[in-house]
Amino acid sequence: MKIVGIIPARYESSRFPGKPLIDLKGKTMIQRVYEGAKKSTALSEVIVATDDQRIFDEVLSFGGKVMMTNQNHTTGTDRCGEIAQKIEADVFINIQGDEPLIDFRQIDQLAKVFTNNEVKIATLGIISNLDEAKNPNRIKMVLDKQNNALYFSRSAIPNTANAKENQVNSFDFYRHIGVYAYRKNTLLEIIQLEKTALEQIESLEQLRWLYHGYKIQVVQTSIETPNIDVPEDVEAVMRQL
Repeated sequence: MKIVGIIPARYESSRFPGKPLIDLKGKTMIQRVYEGAKKSTALSEVIVATDDQRIFDEVLSFGGKVMMTNQNHTTGTDRCGEIAQKIEADVFINIQGDEPLIDFRQIDQLAKVFTNNEVKIATLGIISNLDEAKNPNRIKMVLDKQNNALYFSRSAIPNTANAKENQVNSFDFYRHIGVYAYRKNTLLEIIQLEKTALEQIESLEQLRWLYHGYKIQVVQTSIETPNIDVPEDVEAVMRQL
């Protein structure tokens, strides 16, 4: 089975313009993400998908593989989908371009579930707590008994207003880690789906897939690394480097 890692990277970020090219102790962020992903033995190759010549040139400068994609894509999934239309592979893994400390074991965990032919889309989740569940900057999810996602939200789910204390204390609150994997045919299908009101309200594209009947297998991990979403996040990454 051929599995390809795609790292969507755009220069124009509303909260942190140019962040793929910031210097993190001698290497740009995009180089650190690329090198971290390359450590995964599950991946046949890793490709940066960008719409910016500066990022394109940077990836070439450190010997990475990069492809130029359309500027009009609104999500990383759309960018991955364009690459999937151009190359042959069985599974594509969408690796976040703002995870300079990405742990290759996360990728390996995600890739492993595709030995099950029933899995079409997969993502990662980590057991969290109620305090984090209340944080609107953290994406939460609830699962069914087969570990398929039932729903994702920026709100705390489930609502605990009527729950007993022992129920809350024993419940596994799951937080989403935004690495996705898709079979090629599934990826090419979901990029054609129309946006839904639910997706737009929550600002979470995976709700579009659920709405249209696609199952998302959630792989539980205990591995988490900090991402860089805004300039204030850089310090925590620099400490770990």
